[in-house]
Amino acid sequence: MLVYYISHPEVEINPDIPVSSWGLNHAGKTRVSKLVDAGWLKGVSNVVSSAEIKAIETANPIARALGIQIDIRPAMHENDRSSTGYLPAEEFEMVANKFFAKPNDSIHGWEKAVDAQKRIVSQTEEVLKNTRSGNLLIVGHGAVGTLLFCHYSNVPISRNHDQTGGGNYFTFRAKNRQILHAWRPIECRPVAKYSEVE
Repeated sequence: MLVYYISHPEVEINPDIPVSSWGLNHAGKTRVSKLVDAGWLKGVSNVVSSAEIKAIETANPIARALGIQIDIRPAMHENDRSSTGYLPAEEFEMVANKFFAKPNDSIHGWEKAVDAQKRIVSQTEEVLKNTRSGNLLIVGHGAVGTLLFCHYSNVPISRNHDQTGGGNYFTFRAKNRQILHAWRPIECRPVAKYSEVE
């Protein structure tokens, strides 16, 4: 079984509401629509999503096209940044850099990277334990996705492994957690030998 971890694409930024309540913007919705039309997720028989709106808005069209229900997992949310809420882009990048560089520290009250990693790994392992057949799609977020990638790659937490922008995915084998490739845009189809159900 293959596991695709997809981060939601572009969102509608609204400083007046919690970040976890942001939805996809037009560009993000268009990219999801094109992903569905591309058809390379046809081997997926299980779709799991974070409970954040932007993740659900990414997962819903995919699951609908595949004719399956979404398993919503609230604990697969992005790293908890509620202590600061919305931050302008430049300030956000500075804090995010510290989040990855000092994983054992709470940066400006953010959830520690080590804690976010334990949470996303635990949730993923629980899903894998209960998934029996077909490929699995997990729809989530960039930071916790990167923490999951670092764990299964057996490398220290580092932003060197982070995605560029949103709307990317990486793939790993369920049976041994082997990472098959790093983040790549959802517009890039998987390599042929990695696109089949295993």
